[in-house]
Amino acid sequence: MPLDFDVLIVGSGLAGLSAALHLAPTHRVAVITKRSMSDGSSGWAQGGIAAVMSEDDSFARHVDDTLIAGAGLSDADATRFVVEHAPQTIAWLQQLGVPFSREDGQLHLTREGGHSARRIVHVTDATGAAVQQTLIQRVRTTPNIVVFERHMLVDLIQAGKLGHASNRCLGLYALDEARDEVVTFRAPQTILATGGAGKVYLYTTNPDTATGDGIAAAWRAGCRVTNMEFIQFHPTCLYHPHVKNFLITEAVRGEGGRLLLPDGTRFMPNHDARAELAPRDIVARAIDFEMKKHGLDCVLLDISHQPPTFVREHFPNIYARCLELGIDITREPIPVVPAAHYTCGGVHTDLNGSTDLPGLHAIGETAYTGLHGANRLASNSLVECMVFARSAADDILARPLPPPPPVPAWDDSRVTDADEAVVISHNWDELRRFMWDYVGIVRTNKRLERAAHRIALLQDEIQEFYSAFHVSRDLLELRNLVTVAELIVMSAQSRKESRGLHFSRDYPEMAQEAVPTTLVP
Repeated sequence: MPLDFDVLIVGSGLAGLSAALHLAPTHRVAVITKRSMSDGSSGWAQGGIAAVMSEDDSFARHVDDTLIAGAGLSDADATRFVVEHAPQTIAWLQQLGVPFSREDGQLHLTREGGHSARRIVHVTDATGAAVQQTLIQRVRTTPNIVVFERHMLVDLIQAGKLGHASNRCLGLYALDEARDEVVTFRAPQTILATGGAGKVYLYTTNPDTATGDGIAAAWRAGCRVTNMEFIQFHPTCLYHPHVKNFLITEAVRGEGGRLLLPDGTRFMPNHDARAELAPRDIVARAIDFEMKKHGLDCVLLDISHQPPTFVREHFPNIYARCLELGIDITREPIPVVPAAHYTCGGVHTDLNGSTDLPGLHAIGETAYTGLHGANRLASNSLVECMVFARSAADDILARPLPPPPPVPAWDDSRVTDADEAVVISHNWDELRRFMWDYVGIVRTNKRLERAAHRIALLQDEIQEFYSAFHVSRDLLELRNLVTVAELIVMSAQSRKESRGLHFSRDYPEMAQEAVPTTLVP
């Protein structure tokens, strides 16, 4: 029997949990997440949430900063929509009990690269974790929300494919890992909030869950995707043999941190007048340039000129983690390297979070709303998650709920158990390596052609494997990653210029007209 709900939400980050809480007073909601509720990217966000909260700031300045960072590709209406709804998002989180950092009785506002004012609301250097834990506690005690952990999205169910005259999303199939079987979920409304696709790259700040599941599923279901070439590489991921994915927040540079070569030479002023406060794409390319020029494994980020008490108070988690690894950031610099960080493109949506498939919304990093353009401004992502969670929920609440039509159960009667799982691990490793080498911070036509050729070979192998064997989480994630890799490469090949996060040696100039890259299935 299918599991019936009013709304299915795939993903348990800030976007998904916020939407669930907005819907729960009147709708029966299922939150479907492939690991535990706290395993997504949201809990890793250190910096904060951008919102105009002081008298010496304005919506117009926040909009301008976002449009400048977006390199002409941020949608003006979407940007204004997010910026103007940001303060009420902060107020909602305060009502829920998020313990934002305060100073002299007021919210403490910090500043990050690309912002012209202090407008980053934060919880020391662990904002995402604090907000995530608050939302998880609320969700667990809300009667109308049922959480399905260790349930991995397989595919969306479409009315058109079942022979109905009009197409819409009727629900989804998900792999229940505990029982090792595919379960049918049925609902008139589905929200994809599965995060980004950083795991398509060898080096990433993202958790292992960031495999582009929602983007790939929406693409297979006929939805457009936009601006997939714009992958933000965070400039400063900790470089250490025993630790992966540990991010050194933008705020370290915002509070005076300096980027140095191993001999102590500061290099950012040579690349941009804003030096360490330049937008992330410029800083990441500068680090990439210096590493290649000098044959370095990493560069150094130094905040040790600030008083030790200042460093420990502002960055307690970074201080503690680095100290565990033998690095005292009050006395010595932090070794850092760029890493894939944020997927600026995604499933094409409107200001309600609606996709091309009726009954399907996409929010958070999964979606392309038009906000980020060619480069995401620091701390605009968490606020985008929550603004569009509310707008998608409002859109769903305003619609009548039709009764669910019959849908078939998942049929795996003609497949067998996989004989060699090594095929999956080998292809996963190969994909991430050539994406890093050929589709990274700096691109060329030849590199993109090589990547496209390898992706085509992998897709054939993976599809053959998918058709013949029982599905597993590793297989589903690999299938999604190779789809996302194809979308990134197709988008990059179609952009004959360098803009924002997409830098091509073959087209180093920016075109006069800024046009989004939209792919149609």
